Amino acid sequence: MTTSLDGPTDRAAHPATGELTTPGAATALLEDYRPGTDRFLASPHQTLLGRGTVAELAPGDAPLSARVQSLLDARRRAGQRAPLVMGALPFAPDAPPALGVPATVRWAPPLREDPLIALPVPLPEGAAEWTVREVPAAAEYGAAVAAAVARMRDGEFDKVVLARTLELTAPHAPDLPAMLRRLARRDPAGHTFAVPSAPGRTLIGASPELLVARRGDTLTANPLAGSAPRSTDLAEDVRRAAALLESRKDLHEHAVVVDAVREALAPYCRRLDVPERPTLVRTAAMWHLSTTVTGELADPEHTTALDLAAALHPTPAVCGTPTGLARRVIEEYEPFDRGVYTGMVGWQGADGDGEWVVTIRCAEAEGTRLRLFAGAGVVAASSPEAETAETGAKFRTFLNAVGATL
Repeated sequence: MTTSLDGPTDRAAHPATGELTTPGAATALLEDYRPGTDRFLASPHQTLLGRGTVAELAPGDAPLSARVQSLLDARRRAGQRAPLVMGALPFAPDAPPALGVPATVRWAPPLREDPLIALPVPLPEGAAEWTVREVPAAAEYGAAVAAAVARMRDGEFDKVVLARTLELTAPHAPDLPAMLRRLARRDPAGHTFAVPSAPGRTLIGASPELLVARRGDTLTANPLAGSAPRSTDLAEDVRRAAALLESRKDLHEHAVVVDAVREALAPYCRRLDVPERPTLVRTAAMWHLSTTVTGELADPEHTTALDLAAALHPTPAVCGTPTGLARRVIEEYEPFDRGVYTGMVGWQGADGDGEWVVTIRCAEAEGTRLRLFAGAGVVAASSPEAETAETGAKFRTFLNAVGATL
């Protein structure tokens, strides 16, 4: 069932529709995704498919949240009930956003609750035909990590997140719907997305990290920092998970991020709950240290999900500390423009509710090319070999989805 923005779109009313309670409703949205103007977002709470575009967010001097609210208010005055924006925001604050109001929106329960999500998806035809180029090469990336570590040991800054890319090229345009289905089925409890990121480009990925969600007067954030690659051997996998929970280097890296999240969100909250110690969250490729932060907003009428996301972005988990200096180090050492990588992807409604996810474990598709991204948090205790290996492990999420190898 397709729900038009001119018709009933109140999320509380959706469970009364057949689509939300029928087994297979979420996977039906996944199967229906088509590149171009479709916007697909799946989270542990719901699955959304936006089709078509009735309005796009235009550039402007006003704060992003205010411009989004003005756009949604205009659509509501035009007769649309509960309009929402969907799309991606870049890492750089001055880069253009890619947000639009879909013409129709369909909602379903989360993919993880759909019994059909376990069905396998074969690799796309021609999956073995990819050519892969590393930018920068692993040795150059390791040298950048070593240089950053030396500067941190001299006291210049505390942390920086350095990334690298893989450029995959095929003889023909990739099958993006098949890739999306494979990503979703590999980690159905995560955040899977495919949205236009620029004319002719599609951002596609499966992120484990929620930046922030707002539902009424409640906020939730789930910072991740500190990682270890999974192992196919069960005993070794358990050993790696236990070691991560005790790693002084990773616990310090995680604490820096959690402290930054607490500091950013506290001014908006009358109550903020931050657990003292992290727990573990797993994806198909990685173990991560995770802290779930919850809070009660002091002024929900004037605090939207994007207000909260803008206050948080960029966290030390994707940039570093101090933020301004870390940005400059990233510009110095990364030989590419991040674009939407380490930005955010998600949605927001006219009521201010929404969900924004950190844009990691992703790729941008354009024509016959896929550009994959992966980064690692570099601190004074880091080693070039370990951080290079971590980025390689993170690339596996997407390489497995396309049938390519590094």
